[in-house]
Parts: sequence; structure tokens; C-alpha cells
Amino acid sequence: MLRIRLARTGTKKKASYRVVVIERECARGGRFIEIVGHYNPRKNPPELALKRERVEYWVSKGAQPSETVQSFLKKAPTAEG
Repeated sequence: MLRIRLARTGTKKKASYRVVVIERECARGGRFIEIVGHYNPRKNPPELALKRERVEYWVSKGAQPSETVQSFLKKAPTAEG
């Protein structure tokens, strides 16, 4: 089963995240299928960009967003490119 969830990137104490499509059983930083956005909580206000078309495509294929990503989908602007 596919999930749309966050994958941590960045260095120690300077986290940023990718929004990725990944197999449910894979580790948080494991091999992903596609990057569909990014989230940087260190900026003020936090930076969030999602590729809405790709997220909708994967949801139509059966991918389930995590709770965090679901909340992002309700309030996020779309990403360019």
C-alpha cells in the first residue's frame, strides 16, 4: 500500500522535509517513488509547497496521505513546476 508522507532531510537540529510517495512498510528515510512537495518548518512562516496534480494522481491510484500531509492538503498553496 502506498502512503504520502514526510521524509526528513537536512542536518542535525536543522530539519526540513520532503513530501514523498512511498511504500507503507519503508523506513522514514527509505526509498521513495516520487517527491511531490517540500516543507520547511524553520522559516517564518513555515514554507510549504505541494504539486497538487501529482498528489491527486497518486491519491487516485490508491495512495493514502498521512495525518500531517492531510492537514497540509487542506491549507497548502500549489507548487510551481
